[in-house]
Amino acid sequence: MADNNSHTAYPFLGKIDSPADLRKLPLGDLPGVCSDIRGFLINSLAQNPGHFASSMGAVEITVALHYVFNTPYDRIVWDVGHQAYGHKLLTGRRERFSTNRKFGGLSGFPNPDESEYDTFSAGHASNSISAALGMAVASQMNNDSPRRNIVAVIGDASIGGGLAFEGINNAANTPNNLLIILNDNDMSIDANVGSLHRYLARITSSKGYNTLRFKAFRLLKRMHIVTDRGKGIIMRFNNSLKSLISRQQNIFEGLNVRYFGPVDGHDVGLLVRTLNDIKDMTGPRILHIKTVKGKGYAPAEEDPATWHAPGKFDPATGKRPVPPAGKKKLKFQDVFGETLLNLARADRRVVGITAAMPTGTSANILGDTMPERMFDVGISEEHAVTFAGGLAKEGLRPFVAIYSSFLQRSYDQIINDIALQRLPVTFCIDRAGLVGEDGATHHGVFDMAYLRAIPGMVLAAPRDYRALRNLMYTALLHEDGPFAIRYPRGSSNLPDISNPLESVEIGRGEKLRDGSDAVIISIGTSAEDAAKAVYILEGEGISTAHYDLGFIKPLDTDMLRSIGRSGMPIVTVEDGAVNGGAGSAITDFFRSEGIGAEITCLGIPDNFIAQGTVAELKAYCGINTDAIAITVREMIARSKRKTVTA
Repeated sequence: MADNNSHTAYPFLGKIDSPADLRKLPLGDLPGVCSDIRGFLINSLAQNPGHFASSMGAVEITVALHYVFNTPYDRIVWDVGHQAYGHKLLTGRRERFSTNRKFGGLSGFPNPDESEYDTFSAGHASNSISAALGMAVASQMNNDSPRRNIVAVIGDASIGGGLAFEGINNAANTPNNLLIILNDNDMSIDANVGSLHRYLARITSSKGYNTLRFKAFRLLKRMHIVTDRGKGIIMRFNNSLKSLISRQQNIFEGLNVRYFGPVDGHDVGLLVRTLNDIKDMTGPRILHIKTVKGKGYAPAEEDPATWHAPGKFDPATGKRPVPPAGKKKLKFQDVFGETLLNLARADRRVVGITAAMPTGTSANILGDTMPERMFDVGISEEHAVTFAGGLAKEGLRPFVAIYSSFLQRSYDQIINDIALQRLPVTFCIDRAGLVGEDGATHHGVFDMAYLRAIPGMVLAAPRDYRALRNLMYTALLHEDGPFAIRYPRGSSNLPDISNPLESVEIGRGEKLRDGSDAVIISIGTSAEDAAKAVYILEGEGISTAHYDLGFIKPLDTDMLRSIGRSGMPIVTVEDGAVNGGAGSAITDFFRSEGIGAEITCLGIPDNFIAQGTVAELKAYCGINTDAIAITVREMIARSKRKTVTA
């Protein structure tokens, strides 16, 4: 493998420590820069995995933007962030890129705390247009001189998100000079869905026509025949004429946003010329570029979904490590997918819904077998929830599979469209807890805190696969209101029990082990670390009881009264925000009952957690086996000191 720190391995990229260096190069050198970036990414990501295909497809537009615009004075606002690895290489982070997505290293997404070139946080989808519009309006209000250009780069299907359209709608009605780059690669993670995707595949526009129209407008303005106030009338007339000639209505120009394209997004020279042509225009504009996800690496071009984040691979062949022979280790998402299919086979009312994550959540298991019963709504979490409400209102039983951090977008819909009407919608919350290398924007640590506040919500956290299966079955039988089940990314070392489906009593926890010195109450898969801590403490002569809370709402009040009145110190441990989470719920209950139990709540502290492995982050947050055991020891020591003092 080539040395990614060697200037000789990448003769063009090796000379670029900032976009200012890039802008010194002749236009003819830019294809060489693009080739170097791709080579660097292939060799780096083969050993240090990350989001591969999206950044490979965005190389030319990244180079062209930094070449044409005076960054960081001019602002580039990335959407999603999967596209931005090339941006990091050009903005002074090439030598540190080996730390990408590692604990204490570079974030896997644009992060304003990391670089002045990262103008806005970009870990989620569809926010770039609104953020960039705010910057563009602020620049005008601040009378920035020279003119500050603001560019939003939106891709990987983020244009299908509702927030993107809210931004475009307001861009057309607010004085600004925003430029939107629509990076259209026909993909999100899985294949794009929806009519907008099909529309983008058909849309056409003549560069000559756009240039002629712009020149005509400038001429009419100089002749005082038309003013800026009359510009909208002229645009609407031109758009109508263009639609008549082409027999095609342009949705963006219908919103009074100038449209250019589609343009070959892999012709860096053409991109530079096009950006130079339109960068000084006034008013909001959209440049539509067509790109190939995974461009420049054949395996990724052929299978962009797999190569979105492929893990380690051989850069020469594209081969990825073969898992060890034997039974494949199940993941929670696999158990969800298989159980959902079983429920759907047994009950015609069962349907599945996901938001652009059919394979990520394993909802595709139902979709592959019963495609008419599984709905992928694209990057539209708010719509997914309200759509589920409509299905439930008419007697169906929707199971909505969305990552915890993405479900946050639909909080208003969960409250007003589901809980307020007591609709039986089941939320299967994947990637709950710390997710690892994707970092702060993707950790699913707030769901317990934000869901337990909602009246009528049932909220559960299975500790293993058997519990997940039973909770899904219980949710199907539950008629009165929403039911949420949170579970983590990846696998569990707890037993895989392919049990017959059984309903469980809602609001009941379970004692897993007796003890006489201290109590640990675990929430969800924290049971695994808690059980290991109990074993370690037992070897030290400390007898520790262990309870699985099971339900965060409603709480098992009988079990908690018994624990609280035992007089033993209590440790709660959860893979979620400690503020407002399950431990807070238990503490609030003890207070309301007048139970003066000594309790310590372990969970995610009150700050955003950066990237790292799950093991590193659990240690950092103090919720791993060692931290639990240390806390129990300290509480017992404090209790003994109090007894001696008394």
